[in-house]
Amino acid sequence: MTDVVATKYLIAGLGNIGAEYEGTRHNIGFDVLDALAAKHQQRFAVERLAEKVEIKLRGNVLVCIKPTTYMNLSGRAVKYWMDKGNISPDRLLVVVDELALPLSKLRLRPGGSDAGHNGLTSIQESLGTNAYARLRFGIGSNFPRGMQVEYVLGKWGPEELPQVRMKVGKSVELIESFASIGIDRTMNLYNNLEFEL
Repeated sequence: MTDVVATKYLIAGLGNIGAEYEGTRHNIGFDVLDALAAKHQQRFAVERLAEKVEIKLRGNVLVCIKPTTYMNLSGRAVKYWMDKGNISPDRLLVVVDELALPLSKLRLRPGGSDAGHNGLTSIQESLGTNAYARLRFGIGSNFPRGMQVEYVLGKWGPEELPQVRMKVGKSVELIESFASIGIDRTMNLYNNLEFEL
């Protein structure tokens, strides 16, 4: 009897390190991974280029990272941990904030453009491909003209937080689904839902 080797997935939540970025829209990738780790009673530890935790899920291993490189260099951490774990791009999922989606939406995609998101740009440059899954967490675009940076780096409003927390929980379920039943079935389950309170 040979042991079945667990399939490894890399789940990368994007954000910026530092107290001033905590709770901001741009850091939702960190928040989703924190919730995933908490659900499985695991704690992140600082390792090379990222905070990292490994979660066992139905015979698979989720290598979860929060890059400590700052957003614009996220690709360095993603590439390092993919190489170290011998993880192929089809088993990578990046969790990222998305201005082009309303707060009520989550969108899982198997690839596509970086849509001007610096974290995704960095990952695409480091990997040499955009054919990897990304979970786009809608943050809306309710800001005055010219105030995009302030909006993205701003904290959630108190009226948004209940909806954000619910969507973080749904994002955790989506990640588990991605690693259990694959991207196509997971997209069918989640992409058309409206997450309203």
